[in-house]
Amino acid sequence: MATPWPMQKRLQNELLQLQRDPPVGISINPSSASSTLASWSVNVTGAPGSLYDGEHFQLQFTFGKRYPFESPEVIFIGKNIPVHPHVYSNGHICLSILTEDWSPALSVQAVCLSIVSMLSSCTEKKRPPDNTFYVKTCSKSPKKTKWWYHDDKV
Repeated sequence: MATPWPMQKRLQNELLQLQRDPPVGISINPSSASSTLASWSVNVTGAPGSLYDGEHFQLQFTFGKRYPFESPEVIFIGKNIPVHPHVYSNGHICLSILTEDWSPALSVQAVCLSIVSMLSSCTEKKRPPDNTFYVKTCSKSPKKTKWWYHDDKV
């Protein structure tokens, strides 16, 4: 059996909380949290009254050994990636709490709620203006992208 990494207990607690008392529109795929807890698949439903009302999306969380001192990698996966000014067609999300504004006080639940909030505040479904270029040239991991946060209106 592999030696547990230091933050395994925190991830176990976060997983248990999401399973027992998930926020509205958020659910964990029961089989997604492997025995190492390193990767989770989370279902997200668009908030009522938003442009994404009732739409279903899937987020992939990948946790490094430095979590929670380092943010998880979070991307949309599957066939239904939301069309949003901060979501690229490859699933990468331009959201400051996933990089420079990350805090160990944040949790998976807080990230999910921030993403639902980001989707809910959107006024027009469209891709980021540099989507095509970014998708062709980006790293496989969005954590290796140096994001430029310039639009907080969506």
